[in-house]
Amino acid sequence: MSDDLHTVAAQRLSGAKLRYTSSRRALVEVLIQADRPLMLPQILGLDASLAQSSAYRNLGELIAAGVVHRIVTAEEHAHFELAEDLTRHHHHLICTVCGAVTDFTVPAALESQIDATLGHEAASHGFVVEHHRLDLLGRCATCSA
Repeated sequence: MSDDLHTVAAQRLSGAKLRYTSSRRALVEVLIQADRPLMLPQILGLDASLAQSSAYRNLGELIAAGVVHRIVTAEEHAHFELAEDLTRHHHHLICTVCGAVTDFTVPAALESQIDATLGHEAASHGFVVEHHRLDLLGRCATCSA
């Protein structure tokens, strides 16, 4: 799966007239290995070869090419993850105190019901849904203790 994601990342960057450099590949690899969205300091801590200035610039280019998605929490903490179409559909729990972001999924039957309900509501406003994202805001276990 990792090789497939790198191939898609290279293709998307090429389509944006960008090269898939070793630094961009390292960023994608860190995000592939992560079990949750990561802040820049966390990304840098997982790969010592990455420089902060170039990592942030490269993340911006990966976002523009549709490889990475940026999540901004209520406290303006930016987290980064692979674009959902490269992984699996999921939602986020976002802590409004510390900014932690955790991925979660719901059973397929509930996901289907959410799609139908949101699609119906959107259609009643003349809006065509392409996809949805559900972020739950609250306090993580650490901050609520």
